[in-house]
Amino acid sequence: MSQETDDRRSRTEEFRLDGSELLDKIKELIHQGNIRRITIKNESGQTMLEIPLTLGLVGAALLPVLAAVGALAALVTRCSIVVEKIGDPPAV
Repeated sequence: MSQETDDRRSRTEEFRLDGSELLDKIKELIHQGNIRRITIKNESGQTMLEIPLTLGLVGAALLPVLAAVGALAALVTRCSIVVEKIGDPPAV
């Protein structure tokens, strides 16, 4: 699913995983740097947490976000992460 925004392309990806894998996956996604928004949904598809990411969100500013994700991971057994990325999609 893609949509054009300004002069950049925005696309989404969805990952399904166990709650125990949630925090590590979020850290990995944030490290990629081309993420605009991360949405965590429960098994029934309800949004539990939405994390808007900006270019300036680094270091100590991420600690409260990661703490919230860690607390959420303790509550869910299965969840999905919807990731909105910016930039051109990979060539096929």
